Amino acid sequence: MDTTESKGLSTFYLKIIGLVLMVIDHIYQMFLPLGAPNWLNWFGRPVATIFFFTSVVAFSHTHSKKKYMTRLYICMVLMSLAMFGLEALVRYDQVVLINNIFRDLFIGTVFMYGVDEFKEGWSSHKVKNILAGILLFLIPFVSNFILAAIMSNLSLPRLANTILLSITPGILIAENNLMVLLIPLLYIFKDNRKIQCLLITLMAAVYGIMGSIQWVMVFSIIPIWFYNGKKGPGPYCCLIPDFGLHV
Repeated sequence: MDTTESKGLSTFYLKIIGLVLMVIDHIYQMFLPLGAPNWLNWFGRPVATIFFFTSVVAFSHTHSKKKYMTRLYICMVLMSLAMFGLEALVRYDQVVLINNIFRDLFIGTVFMYGVDEFKEGWSSHKVKNILAGILLFLIPFVSNFILAAIMSNLSLPRLANTILLSITPGILIAENNLMVLLIPLLYIFKDNRKIQCLLITLMAAVYGIMGSIQWVMVFSIIPIWFYNGKKGPGPYCCLIPDFGLHV
């Protein structure tokens, strides 16, 4: 037996941990009006960070980054449309569905691709790559202003607004908002686990200072620290919603 496989946590098990914590958090969200205890919300705070980390791993090893990004974008749009559809069907005003981790992950890939382009341009002294990297970084921010301008100045039907919200990779409408900026930072230091965990800790500290429960995200560094660099039991990965998608 390869002892490196039995030590630490593979990508597969990181996703399992994230999914279990996410389910607990969603139980809290769905049943809050019925008296679900607030401490259930704590379990969900490290989830996004774990998925951010696995997306960095996947993006670093995927054979085609463009195909990887395309799959994430399709998932983002489909989940957004499904969310709006379910919300219209259920019509439970006390529960607002805003969960779409795929938007966060897609925006993260845009940032990571921007990092690659900028680094390539910097090392090869190619201005076009540097400009492409900067442009990619701006897209998630600029798209917010374009979306706001369209929706505030045009009286569009509800369906059109839904489609616009679903296809826009805006960081300000992402589930975790500006916290998505953690993804490119983790990517830049993908070869230094200590700095990655330090970055997560610093962001958690910022949330703590702001008085946000999101500071509990700091506990994500425990499974991340024990990541062993392995993909894990591949045959079973297809049974799990692949938030990192296939490498």
